[in-house]
Amino acid sequence: MVVQNFEVDLNKALVFQVGHLGEAYEEWVHQPIVSKDGPRFFENEILEFLTRTVWWAIPVIWLPVVCYFVYSSVLMGLSCPQSALMVLVGIFVWTFLEYSLHRFLFHIKTKTYWGNTLHYLLHGCHHKHPMDGLRLVFPPAATAILLMPFWNIVKLMATPSTAPALFGGGLLGYVMYDCTHYYLHHGQPKTEVPQNLKKYHLNHHFRIQDKGFGITSSLWDKIFGTLPPSKMAAKSM
Repeated sequence: MVVQNFEVDLNKALVFQVGHLGEAYEEWVHQPIVSKDGPRFFENEILEFLTRTVWWAIPVIWLPVVCYFVYSSVLMGLSCPQSALMVLVGIFVWTFLEYSLHRFLFHIKTKTYWGNTLHYLLHGCHHKHPMDGLRLVFPPAATAILLMPFWNIVKLMATPSTAPALFGGGLLGYVMYDCTHYYLHHGQPKTEVPQNLKKYHLNHHFRIQDKGFGITSSLWDKIFGTLPPSKMAAKSM
């Protein structure tokens, strides 16, 4: 299904076009178009609607779920300090998951039709249209599906009373990540730490796209040697 010398028509729905690029997809998707107006993904209106999410839907939908899980641990006898500790552990684990997913899944190299198509839906669209404000956070329906296997993994690894708070902490880490990610693209930070994070992330988008995979922190980039060798890379976590 890969078409030789295929050219993407930006005025048409993109998702089922990009697969035809074959090996040229990698270069094409990393040539960003800086515009707040996002492209059309699908001709189907329902599918198109499901790809668009306002940033504030993430805390509105998921923070009550975080509270439910943490409170469940308290009801099972976990003290408030112990619950808070599990939440912090969950957030810390999320930062590693955030880095790992971004580095090894979101930046996987593809060249087949369906490989390119799936990568574009997962992360390629964000690199091609980095300022598309309605596709900066993960759609809640997709998040809900992915949470089920993660919850089962946490239940296997933790005790019945600690698992909910640990899972809630990981989910809180995700909420912080998605909101931070949106802010780094569309916010105008006035203080040093968020300014450095914004520079750090935009450096990943526009200068060195195979480095700087952390979003909320550069910690794991420092640990695993993927810190960008650039003055734009934030010195702070």
